[in-house]
Formats: sequence, C-alpha cells, structure tokens
Amino acid sequence: MSKRIYRPDGVASQNAVNQCRDLVAASVIAPHMLPRCQPESARIMRQQAQQAIKRGDYSQAIASLNRLIIRQGARAEDFNNRGLVHLWNGQLCKAIRDFDHAIALNPELPAAYNNRANYYAAMGDFESALANYDRTIDLNPFHVRARINQGITLRELACYDAALESFDNALLFNQNLGEAYAERGRTYHLRGDWNCAIADYRRALQKLASTDAEAMLNLNSCRYRVMNWLSELSVAA
Repeated sequence: MSKRIYRPDGVASQNAVNQCRDLVAASVIAPHMLPRCQPESARIMRQQAQQAIKRGDYSQAIASLNRLIIRQGARAEDFNNRGLVHLWNGQLCKAIRDFDHAIALNPELPAAYNNRANYYAAMGDFESALANYDRTIDLNPFHVRARINQGITLRELACYDAALESFDNALLFNQNLGEAYAERGRTYHLRGDWNCAIADYRRALQKLASTDAEAMLNLNSCRYRVMNWLSELSVAA
C-alpha cells in the first residue's frame, strides 16, 4: 500500500488532540464475522460479553472474552473485540496489544486496523491513525466508519479538503448517515463555509430525528453536538 500524504489547508485547532479523543470505534462484538459452526460454549461466552457491554460492565465483558480466548485459542476477531472493550474501559496499553495481536494473526482484518487507528488518534499520533484508516479502507472500501473517523482526524489536522472527501465517500455508500452529515457540516463550519455547514447540520438533524429524548440530552450524542454547532453559527451571525 502506498503511503498517502495529507497537507493542511489551514491552522489546526489547539485542542486537536483533546477533540480527537472523542472518536468512537463503531466495531462491536460481531459473531457474524466468526465461523458459523461454533461450539455452544463459545457462543454463550460471546453472548455474555455482549450482555455485559450493554450493561456497561466492561470488566465482566473482558472476563468473558478472556475465558473465550483461553478456551478457543488464538482467534484474531476475539483479540480485536477484547481490545475494543479494553479501549472503552480506558486500558489503552492492553487495547493496543490486543489490536496488534489481532493484526498479527490476521493481517486482513479491517476492524482491527480501524480500532487501532482510533487508539492512535486518541493518543494524538495522527500519522499512525491515518495510516491505519487507509489500511482499513484498502481492505474494505465500504467501511463507512473508517471513512468518518478518517475525516474527523484529517479535520483536526486542518486538512479540510481531504476531510470533506472522506465524508463525501462515506455518504456515497450510505445516504442516511446523520453523523456523516454532522461531521461534514462541522468541517465546512471550521473552514468558513457557513451556508454549507448549516445545510449539512439540518440534514444531520433530519436523519437523527428518530433519536429519543434521553439520547438527545446526552452530551456525547451526535444530535446534541449538532444543535450546539448550529447555535454557534446563530450567535456568530
């Protein structure tokens, strides 16, 4: 894979590293990515991990995945999933070890590269993050989450044109992605294209209209962020 060069279109935000820590890996414990014929015990342990994640009990999820790995042996998908839970649990060193191990076992696992890219972005190593997003997309051009995360990272580096291209490509594969419209709108906003920003913010809110009231009030929700960004433009106008 040839290395892509990204050049900034302006001065990057001073809060780039902190903002990039908000990147969220979209990967989940995904049984459909694993062999169809699984021992019953393996299926149960994956279900236990999923249920623990839904409860926010990451320690229990990790314990279930630990037992699974010991029982089943080395499988790239299981290491990737455990690394993701470590990442959510703030155990960054353990997370990167698991992502590296997953990639060593299966160098063609897109989810592991995307998750490792999110780790690097959170650490402020944008060059490594972009290299891993590129690798994810090389392996799976339809990996929309990687394209969105790539665009956010490029935006933090003030590579606005390249960031817009990433969001455009994400929307090319899925026109219903409210988050992609939101992040593209933010990129237009920061670049000074306010009319384009407002149009994308409105599209995002329309796509996110099904979000329930509780999620809307969540400070980390996409809809909440879009409403704040729209408010910024209203005040500026």
